[in-house]
Amino acid sequence: MRKALVAFVVLLVLPLFAADAPKPPIAKKVPKSSTIHGDTRVDDYAWIREKSNPEVIAHLNAENAYAEAMMAGTAPLQTSLYDEMLSHIKQTDVQVPYRNRGWYYYSRTEAGKQYPIYARKKGTLDAPEEITLDMNKLAEGEKFMSLGTYDTSDDGNLLAYSTDNNGYRQYTLKVRDLRTGADLETVAQKVGSVAWAADNKTIFYTVENPAKRQWRLYRHSVGGKDDPLVYEEKDELYDLNADRSLSGDWIFVHSDSKTTTEERIIPANDPAAAPRLLIARKEGHKYYGDHRGDRFYFLTNDAGINYRVVSAPVADPQQKNWTEVIAYRKPVRIESIFLFANHLVAREREGGLGQLEIVDLRDGKAHRITFPEPTYALAGAPNAEFDTNVYRYSYNSFVTPQSVFDYDMDARTSKLLKQTEVPGYDKSRYTSERIWATASDGVKVPISIVYKKSVDPHGGKNPLWLTAYGSYGSSSNATFSASRLVLLDRGVVFALAHIRGGGDMGKEWHEAGRMMTKKNTFTDFVAAAEHLVKEKYTTPSKLVISGGSAGGLLMGAVTNMRPDLFRAVVAYVPFVDVINTMLDPTLPLTTQEYIEWGNPNEKAAYVYMRSYDPYSNVAKKPYPNMLVRTSLNDSQVGYWEGVKWVAKLRANTTSTNPILLKVNMGAGHGGASGRYDALKDVAFDYAYMLRQWGLAALS
Repeated sequence: MRKALVAFVVLLVLPLFAADAPKPPIAKKVPKSSTIHGDTRVDDYAWIREKSNPEVIAHLNAENAYAEAMMAGTAPLQTSLYDEMLSHIKQTDVQVPYRNRGWYYYSRTEAGKQYPIYARKKGTLDAPEEITLDMNKLAEGEKFMSLGTYDTSDDGNLLAYSTDNNGYRQYTLKVRDLRTGADLETVAQKVGSVAWAADNKTIFYTVENPAKRQWRLYRHSVGGKDDPLVYEEKDELYDLNADRSLSGDWIFVHSDSKTTTEERIIPANDPAAAPRLLIARKEGHKYYGDHRGDRFYFLTNDAGINYRVVSAPVADPQQKNWTEVIAYRKPVRIESIFLFANHLVAREREGGLGQLEIVDLRDGKAHRITFPEPTYALAGAPNAEFDTNVYRYSYNSFVTPQSVFDYDMDARTSKLLKQTEVPGYDKSRYTSERIWATASDGVKVPISIVYKKSVDPHGGKNPLWLTAYGSYGSSSNATFSASRLVLLDRGVVFALAHIRGGGDMGKEWHEAGRMMTKKNTFTDFVAAAEHLVKEKYTTPSKLVISGGSAGGLLMGAVTNMRPDLFRAVVAYVPFVDVINTMLDPTLPLTTQEYIEWGNPNEKAAYVYMRSYDPYSNVAKKPYPNMLVRTSLNDSQVGYWEGVKWVAKLRANTTSTNPILLKVNMGAGHGGASGRYDALKDVAFDYAYMLRQWGLAALS
């Protein structure tokens, strides 16, 4: 009791703004000017990009020390939150096994171990376990470990797998003999996609170029050397990847840009054959192929932006021979298709919610699976067998933990195989809803919300956490989070805004929030925040917002626009130095991103981008409390973006609100790779949020 009382007092009187509070690091200014389109910009902190400069590393370490010092008073709370979140996780658990060519494959976790263990059983689930890959052993001596490819040969004897040990998302491909458990060889570095041919010895794989674009496809024979180049994608706007159809008959080689695609095929039983072009690329036409029997099936946008499904003879799949399978429907975006021997499964999105449409290819009849909650998330699950009438999918929501179902496509019935066990969780104590905000141009923007039933959602002063993404056409889904329970149980309302720029309401939703309409993303978010305040879900003094990567760009933009609207901002690996990044074609992904953000070498795009670029638009104004997270080995958003942003914010803010920066010195874009390490980061962030809401001393 005494220790608890002491902790309470320390947190209560923590001198956040006192004269003796820790002082933030002050980054030196080394002005660097650049002029384009008659506009001169001065970057005082460009030197921070010099990763090999000892001064840079010293500055990052100083930032981490400052953040830790500012949060030192919450150390007991962080420990408490970590323990509480851990109590909601079944640490030793097994995922649902899936069948593949006579084997049952699955992953499992063990208490105290950071990473999953991959295993299999032959023929029956009662058979002895064979461990195929123990990620914990691979992670020994490493600060980071991530699995990319995990793909077995048809005979089940060989495993092709790839790993990244620093977070830069450059994967090393190896082949393991599952009969002995020994690695046979290291095939290649910087590998992306991988696909086995049907001969149990040939592997197709793609590799990246210096700009981190997957651009070359190679063919490797296990045990061989000098892998021949199969195909090279020369256009810098395109990525290359390869996969094998579930039918097992074809290797599909995809060239994919933000607006256009092109595909080639290689017979899986004749891996030395030259790739055969399917449909030649045409600007604006995107299509994605699959195979069944004597026909190819294509998801295509030829009839409209939200796609339709067609089929064509394998012998001559040109558009003149296309037969419609699922017609174009303007309100329905078809996101992907999955082919079985007798059925096609289309993952769709309508009205902001995921849908599953099943087509019986024997008679052409279609139906949908229905779902019970107002907002939820659908995802694929392993489906490794072609000749089956069962489709496996996963479902979860803000209040329903991850659930895996087998759906009988003939009987039209779903069977729950496993719902993730969440110790100490009572679903009946929570509720979710979906409401709509009105954007500045009159467009209705959906918001998904979850809170504890004991909370009055319209009480006017609830602590509320609002997040969003809104880029690349990616949809934001109302997913379950066991760790989030520690906030909900403290009376926090959690809200997810489905803003334009994402794909939540169809492809049009993306088009309305990219390039020269990007500002809709930011004004939608502001409208969502204002609506939540107007409807008394919260008040600006209790509103904390967050976003990561392109969602970090969102955080930077709205903080410049409306610093008065938010109590605190949490930004993860934020893409905030937009113009400088997009003007540097040597950086990973830059040229491919022109189709999302615009090319600032063109004046109109530059002027528009300049008007919202978070870093360029930092100004003398009272910024809110802020916590920014970056990673030293981030390959997608350079660590320096967040670091420079924080330095400039501190130099310009007219408020006394602290701005904290945390740099993960051994990870990449996704942060810590170990599950326990990641949970500790969450505990830190949640302690920060609870302090902003005035709940830290009461937790």
